[in-house]
Amino acid sequence: MTTTDPVPASVPVGIDPPARRQLWRTLRVGDVLAFSWLAALVVCALVPELVSYADPLEPVGKSFQPASADFWLGTDYLGRDLFARIVHGTSRTLAGSLIAVSIGLAVGVLLGLVSAYFGRLTDSIVGRLVDVLLSIPGLLLSMVVVVALGFGQFSAAIAVGVANVATFARLMRSEVLTVRNLQFVEAASHLGAGRFRVLVRHVLPNSYGSVLALAALQFGLAILWIASLSYLGYGVPPPEPEWGRLVSEGRKYIIASPGLLIYPAAAIVLSVLSVSRVNQYIRRRIG
Repeated sequence: MTTTDPVPASVPVGIDPPARRQLWRTLRVGDVLAFSWLAALVVCALVPELVSYADPLEPVGKSFQPASADFWLGTDYLGRDLFARIVHGTSRTLAGSLIAVSIGLAVGVLLGLVSAYFGRLTDSIVGRLVDVLLSIPGLLLSMVVVVALGFGQFSAAIAVGVANVATFARLMRSEVLTVRNLQFVEAASHLGAGRFRVLVRHVLPNSYGSVLALAALQFGLAILWIASLSYLGYGVPPPEPEWGRLVSEGRKYIIASPGLLIYPAAAIVLSVLSVSRVNQYIRRRIG
């Protein structure tokens, strides 16, 4: 009779101690910074008054004042607190990005699910629609949609969401094509489950994992596109603060006050990098 030594509870199966130490080391160096930045953005979006007491629309000092104890990032060309405008603009940028990703995710998942599961004519029609959307650059498609809907934050969010539909639909279709021929799905059909029940109870829950991972990456891209539309004048109208509009205003005064351009641009870059870093961390832990 042979016996095997039990695995110590302190050593997880499948993960050797050096790999675990390396994972935590990476978390402390890079991932914690990304999580911290995103947590700060959430606070700025939900309770901006807690971070900055100044009114983002009212002048509080002289124009082009440098960073100081009173004005952390200085003032803009009208004497408004730049830090307050960046903080209050966070909610508009993040809300627009969240709406855009939600629209793209919902519509794309529905199209990909129906296309792959029912196939034939449905797959052909949805496939042609996806091909048309993918043939147009995303930002250009967003501009066309926002011009058709009218300028504004919500219109910009819908436009970016429409531009994201094709990406989600194609990935969802590939996942459903893999899942629908698995044995447990065929068994459910043979046991008398209807097509809709099989689709909702068996195919969808086993297909959306990769799509959700893509949604995190698309959120970072949506931040760039929402800011780009605002930069071009298609988003939030002045004098409301929004990161892309702040960059557009700051470029006019790059010589007199470079911070008007650098600080909101840095907020956009750091946010996109943080979203990407957090997505990589989650995928490492899940994988």
